[in-house]
Amino acid sequence: MRVLGVQMDQRIIDSIEKIVGKNGYSTKSADLYTYGFDASIFHNTPDMVVQPRTTEEVSEIMKIAYKERIPVVPRGAGTGLCGSAVPIKGGIVLAMQRMDKIKNISIADLWVDVEAGCVYNDLNAELEKHGFFFPPSPGSAEACQVGGMVATNASGMRAVKYGATRDFILGLTFVKADGEIVRCGTRTIKDASGYQLARLMCGSEGTLGVITEITFKLTTKPKKSASCLCAFDSVMDAGKCIAAIIAKPLIPASCELMDKVSIEAVNKVRGNPLPNCNALCIVEVDGETDEIITRDLKIVEEVANGTGAISVTPSYDKKEIAKWTDARKSVMVSLAALKPECSSVSLADDMGVPVSQVPKAVKAFQEIAEKYNVTIATYGHASDGNLHTKMVIDPTNKDEWERGVEAVNEIFDVCIALGGTVTGEHGVGISKAPNFMKERASEMSSIIAIKKAMDPENILNPGKLNQWEGSILTNLRYPCKGL
Repeated sequence: MRVLGVQMDQRIIDSIEKIVGKNGYSTKSADLYTYGFDASIFHNTPDMVVQPRTTEEVSEIMKIAYKERIPVVPRGAGTGLCGSAVPIKGGIVLAMQRMDKIKNISIADLWVDVEAGCVYNDLNAELEKHGFFFPPSPGSAEACQVGGMVATNASGMRAVKYGATRDFILGLTFVKADGEIVRCGTRTIKDASGYQLARLMCGSEGTLGVITEITFKLTTKPKKSASCLCAFDSVMDAGKCIAAIIAKPLIPASCELMDKVSIEAVNKVRGNPLPNCNALCIVEVDGETDEIITRDLKIVEEVANGTGAISVTPSYDKKEIAKWTDARKSVMVSLAALKPECSSVSLADDMGVPVSQVPKAVKAFQEIAEKYNVTIATYGHASDGNLHTKMVIDPTNKDEWERGVEAVNEIFDVCIALGGTVTGEHGVGISKAPNFMKERASEMSSIIAIKKAMDPENILNPGKLNQWEGSILTNLRYPCKGL
């Protein structure tokens, strides 16, 4: 496979300029460096950044890349945490932000057509006018683009009740490695017609094609909601509460877990918005009437008290609930405050386990952190078994990185042993790749065959997922001697 050097061939630059115009690409050093990042721990500088405006432009760009064997990495807003959008082999970063239109909304048929570069919050602002919404609610909702959400099957707090991105895809348009434009799926609520290519593309992280347009299914936005803040003496008790709520049975709109490390970090940075305890659950219920909300909130209170809560605070106050939600969302950026010389890094950051196994998982995470003498914060969307573990380390210290990776590998082993997965919503990219291959070992031959069929020259986001080799401690964005 050809990988371009630092200087992009002028002939190729001229060909791409004819497609996207002078303002539709860049080879400036500052731009290239910037597009070498996403929100992960990795960095590598591409040779060119291209910003298409249409599916047809993407097709023409891919024809050039295919002919010249140039790596192409599709990129949304760069909010991913696993390195999926880092151009690890150089080449072209295909940045989709100019393809940001909401093209059609059919309320009667319950679908919306939207371009891949549309920002999640912008889409929901438009849908809200009609009483509908696109529910997955990622933590980066104000910035992330829906194409990136499809590429990683992103979700967030509300997945337990409403599902992840994949559950709302009716159809999509993508461009193959050779430039062929493919429209797959339908605009119908039901579809039993053969292979589901639209769902195959969801979670493919740019390795099978460039997603340019999506048809999402719509659902009505609930009229009422309320939340309950439940404090516990141990993260095990908090985990038992979550499992008990689901088993009641009650499916909350969201149920967020925070451990002591997370709570301490947020309180230090945000001025103590949360109770001082060892674990918290923030449970949201929603529905169409006040009666439903009151009933479900009472169930949450009863379950929390029955599983050892030391305090239970129900609230209908939107401002107070927003304060709790903001505190939970600020965990990742707050963690570094615990140790001024350290950073919060994403190594094992979004594992998934069966909901009933959450208590065992969080207990094991704490034991692993103690074993390797690393600071790990455990939090996340625990009502669907999706747990986040951010690590606080000195990024210039080689030993801390290496102990961190050993801890991470054991965390993943625990999740797999409990019947879980190495990634619940952020994707594989680089940081999960070795353990993804371990988890999906029996599927690897099929995965390799699909990749070969869709991308025979291996130009689409090469080196990711099952193609990653060796340690993940390479191409780090942090200066660290010996790595």
